[in-house]
Amino acid sequence: MSESPASPRDPPPTPREIKWDAVAAIIASLVGLLALIVAGYTAYIQRYTAHLQMEQVQAQVWPYLIGTDSNVSNNWTWTNKGVGPAVVKSVEAVVDGKPVPDWKAMERAMGIPTITAVMTYMDGNVLSAGETVDWIKFMNKTDYNSFMDGFARSKVDITVCYCSTLGECWTTRFKMTERHAVGECPALPESRQFHD
Repeated sequence: MSESPASPRDPPPTPREIKWDAVAAIIASLVGLLALIVAGYTAYIQRYTAHLQMEQVQAQVWPYLIGTDSNVSNNWTWTNKGVGPAVVKSVEAVVDGKPVPDWKAMERAMGIPTITAVMTYMDGNVLSAGETVDWIKFMNKTDYNSFMDGFARSKVDITVCYCSTLGECWTTRFKMTERHAVGECPALPESRQFHD
């Protein structure tokens, strides 16, 4: 038997009742989700902004030490070409693979006669931005030339480790313009420290 279409006498279907409590719960859930998304985005922006600000502060105190020699003024110098102070933590000098503790030992290791010079301590020194320190100032051209001849004959490696005021640290080598970031300056044993 087939069903007949609804006759005009059948009552109209009753509309489905809207459950306002369910609608309110869905809307509240969507508002909560939206609030969570906005809070997460805000936290991300704040973290990113704090990171940028920290990088800007670090860049404002970066030191950059460069060691050079001059045959005009007969000296070796360290210059802080950075924008912040350089806190020198350690100095290590090695001649032909062996550490030397001071200038006199370096002269002996290079096989040169005793020279006359004025030396400035670098270990523990702080160089302001733009400051240049005469690390060793030879009293005459003969002593400078003798020292540089010994330097050229020997394999001399001088490494300085220094930090910014925020604790970022680097190592650099004398007569080299590059520096290498390190987590912290190594604690050198007494036998490897150069007491200039």
